[in-house]
Amino acid sequence: MGRGGLVPSDPLRSSPPRSNRRKRLVLLSLIFSLALIVASAVSAVLFFGVRAPASGQPGQALHRQPTQAISRTCSRTRYRGLCVNSLLEFPGSLTASDKDLIHISFNMTLQHLNKALYSTSGISNLQMDTRVQSAYEDCLELLEDSVDALSLSLYSVSPVVGSGGGGSTEDVLTWLSGALTNQDTCAEGFAELSGSVKDQMADRLKDLSELVSNCLAIFSGSDSDDFSGIPIQNKRRLLDADISGENGEEKFPKWFGKRERELLETPITAIQADIIVSKDGNGTVKSISEAIKMAPLHSDKRTIIYVRAGRYEEENLKVGRKKTNLMFIGDGMGKTIISGSKSIFDNLTTFHTASFAASGAGFIARDMTFENQAGPTKHQAVALRVSADHAVVYRCSISGYQDTLYVHSNRQFFRECYVYGTVDFIFGNAAVVFQNCSLNARKPMDQQKNTITAQNRKDPLQNTGISIHACRILATPDLEASSSSFPTYLGRPWKLYSRTVYMLSYMGDHINPRGWLEWNATFALDTLYYGEYMNYGPGAAVGQRVQWPGYRVITSTIEANKFTVAQFIYGSSWLPSTGVAFLAGLNV
Repeated sequence: MGRGGLVPSDPLRSSPPRSNRRKRLVLLSLIFSLALIVASAVSAVLFFGVRAPASGQPGQALHRQPTQAISRTCSRTRYRGLCVNSLLEFPGSLTASDKDLIHISFNMTLQHLNKALYSTSGISNLQMDTRVQSAYEDCLELLEDSVDALSLSLYSVSPVVGSGGGGSTEDVLTWLSGALTNQDTCAEGFAELSGSVKDQMADRLKDLSELVSNCLAIFSGSDSDDFSGIPIQNKRRLLDADISGENGEEKFPKWFGKRERELLETPITAIQADIIVSKDGNGTVKSISEAIKMAPLHSDKRTIIYVRAGRYEEENLKVGRKKTNLMFIGDGMGKTIISGSKSIFDNLTTFHTASFAASGAGFIARDMTFENQAGPTKHQAVALRVSADHAVVYRCSISGYQDTLYVHSNRQFFRECYVYGTVDFIFGNAAVVFQNCSLNARKPMDQQKNTITAQNRKDPLQNTGISIHACRILATPDLEASSSSFPTYLGRPWKLYSRTVYMLSYMGDHINPRGWLEWNATFALDTLYYGEYMNYGPGAAVGQRVQWPGYRVITSTIEANKFTVAQFIYGSSWLPSTGVAFLAGLNV
């Protein structure tokens, strides 16, 4: 489904054929993951004492009866028949305990993802028009990201391979939620298309989204409620004693290390950058794309890229998932400007219109402007897309019209930023908190309505949503002059379990008294979660708000706290290491 009644569905873009180098990278990723699968599959056979079905009997699993453990495990999932059949086909499942079945479900799903990636990469030489080629390229990238996410998750839950050395419960929930979002994004790219490539892709990607959803349900082990997607142990979590500083504000959150804290407090002139970008040739390189290429792969060390003042018009800049822990520092908003102008009218998917995109974990941007200059008539045109886990955007401006900021997936934190746009100008399915930011609605095209957010949580157990805390919801001067002709809404539900909250924020009088806008008639109105807590200003009155089953005026501090940094994005464990000031709880 496209986003917006007057907005066309995403057309797709053409990309050049994939290089041999990328094919090698795909195969290396595949080999790594297959090695992990083989190791854990062998361990499963040894651990559970059960052999795989004999070759030549591929249908044997279909005639088996599920054990009580399998029945209990699959009863928690949304796709129970698929859960039972897929588990029965895997070695060791018939003697596995409930806990063992978590590991088996991850392993089995990773096998399916790897098979899909391998078979999908094998059709790259087929004749494709520009739109199909774009959707195809999206899916390859997203499949690779999902393989990484499931590999990390398997490592964390495997009794042999992981040995307890992987990620935390919050990490695994985030990785699974991200993998599910990836599959959803891939499917969206082909939604409006037809033809042989779409059919072949549908066959190769069959059941992947459902399998990941089942993993999420099996791992979380709890039924959903109004706060589904927040792990049970975190629903009751109190703030750590060492989080809150003066007035409840920790200068820099814990997932930032000491060095990162210093980097975000230190004046730019005192920072020693690893790579300097300068258009005049007085730096290490002249372009941001060169700087990204120079940065190491899979680095645990922070790499600092200082981008001197100037306008950098390099289309579709991207920090890939292998470029981890990159920090971009500019000379300030309006001084260091990364600008693009791509839109869906260039036969690009929305996913690939971004002027700047970041997928590598640990991405940080400070003191910069990201903009897309396509203008309102070009509809979907992204200025910044973030899929990176533990991402921080600090003191940045993000400017566009429709679909300005794509908070695609994983955990993200925005502090002291300025975001400008019109239709759905903050959208995506990350677990993201905006704090002390200014969200500025602009004058849209005639007959359009402004919507600040379009959150697309698809599964009730995804730990995702948009939390807007202690922000300013404003109108730009051009909208203020004609706000009565262009109503602005706090958000609308892109997907069935859309989740967005506004807390302790100022709202200008451009906000329509109803507050929220339907997506399409009654779609998602009883499954979404939209909340407002103690907001103020002329647009914050709740007396005329929508009466949807999923909307609520939050009156409990316990409920509101679930959407703070400490509880919603688990900032108590990772944000301090970034060095960005943040409020752990509700205090302002």
